[in-house]
Amino acid sequence: MEFPTLHDWPGYGDLVRTALARFPERVALVEGDRQLSYRELGQRILAAGSALERLGLRRGEAVAQLSQNSIDAVVLQLAAYARGFRFIPLHPLGAEDDHAYILQDSEARILVFQAGRYSANADYLRSHVEGLSKVLSLSDIFELANDADEESEVVPPNIPEPEHVVTMLYTGGTTGKPKGVVLTNRCMVLNAMLCLSEWEWPADIRFLCATPITHASGCMIVPILLRGGTVYLHAGFDAEKFYEDARRHRITATFLVPTMIYLLLDQASDRTLPDLELVIYGGSAISPSRLDEALRRFGPIFMQIYSQSEAPNFACAMRRGEHVAGDLARLASCGRPLAGITVRLLDEDGVPVRQGEIGEICFRGPSIMQHYWKRPGESSEALKDGWLHTGDLAHQDEAGFIYIVDRRKDMIVSGGFNVYPREIEDVLTAHEAVLAAAVIGIPDPKWGEAVKAIVVRRPGGIVTGQALTDLVKQKKGSVAAPKSVDFVDELPLTPLGKPDKKVLRERYWQGQSRRVG
Repeated sequence: MEFPTLHDWPGYGDLVRTALARFPERVALVEGDRQLSYRELGQRILAAGSALERLGLRRGEAVAQLSQNSIDAVVLQLAAYARGFRFIPLHPLGAEDDHAYILQDSEARILVFQAGRYSANADYLRSHVEGLSKVLSLSDIFELANDADEESEVVPPNIPEPEHVVTMLYTGGTTGKPKGVVLTNRCMVLNAMLCLSEWEWPADIRFLCATPITHASGCMIVPILLRGGTVYLHAGFDAEKFYEDARRHRITATFLVPTMIYLLLDQASDRTLPDLELVIYGGSAISPSRLDEALRRFGPIFMQIYSQSEAPNFACAMRRGEHVAGDLARLASCGRPLAGITVRLLDEDGVPVRQGEIGEICFRGPSIMQHYWKRPGESSEALKDGWLHTGDLAHQDEAGFIYIVDRRKDMIVSGGFNVYPREIEDVLTAHEAVLAAAVIGIPDPKWGEAVKAIVVRRPGGIVTGQALTDLVKQKKGSVAAPKSVDFVDELPLTPLGKPDKKVLRERYWQGQSRRVG
């Protein structure tokens, strides 16, 4: 038997146990007309963990889940943390083939799914993934377990192991197969502590969760419970329902990706969110002009977070008071580094660039991933020289604010010049007739790559491609000006709500290889 030592490292499951013990009578989770108190949540966690153990799952082994946001999905996730299982979330909007690959790659033994919505997916995965010993619905899990005794300890204490794997978040796979980001007790505990100390949470947290708990918002649940907050769960994002529930439940905090903010802005010009104190946003670049519109509409309630799955939710932030309405230059920033994470902009030789110069954003700190699962070569490349290399290119001003110019892989090289699509997109979306825009490089016999803009007009908006080309030329110069502009009804999005540039490029690069990075 292993015994604690003086300087034990807490397990992520220990944080769950602490939160549940603090606020037994408070409401923890709400889904439609159903709700659970902290005490009831603890009992359900105990039942779900017991059921998984009865199915033969042991500490360190992987359980995967495919579900929309729901109370039972949160329970299973927290039960995995509590029992020391390795939790593998499958994105509810992901493709079946990606899900099959993730299950196979992660060595998941058990798949738990939401009946009805994902029953057909579960049948497909059962027949296409070797090594799955059990495929069960969420309701099956709770039928297997007896009701827990209220006096029982909700979460068995963990054996302290800083590098024990808590969860694996799979990257989007935009340049190949998804990679499993290995997050340990060290990563997740520090993530929660820094989230609690550095984020501007309301005193009374009523959090509306409309983004999938498989990613960013899922990492916010434990910190919210440690503050005694209530999480209101939506199965997906719907602007009308968001407005209704935000007013009905007097929601004080939420997390949104930029496309969701745009939908709230476009839903109705007179809608407000009077009780909201904090809108956390991130996941992809936001249009400065649309962010300015949101500030004027909803007030100074926005806080941006910038990071990636390899350092979940935590590296830089732009706090509420740092958002300056009308200052589009400031609103293009991803904020400043937060305590606990060292951020540097490095050149290709790993040397810090001078202020104002463009370099790759690199992180170092205790909440960084351990490695990519079974990918030693890619792990070494991503963690080269003791830094997490993000692939994002940026510059930093004298006040410490960082400005991302683009992903390294999205940078366009046209006529020997580096062109950064995000800067062009910011110019385009500032036009009153433009709702959304994506800029890509396409093959060109003269320039190598030519700048192409794909634009969605606002309803009733009138603007020509030439007018937009002239606007970019005026603001950014002739090299950045699009050689062509296509107008479309909507942009393809990834499951995380980002414009899917891989899909946009495919029609132009078929049969040709494109330089990346």
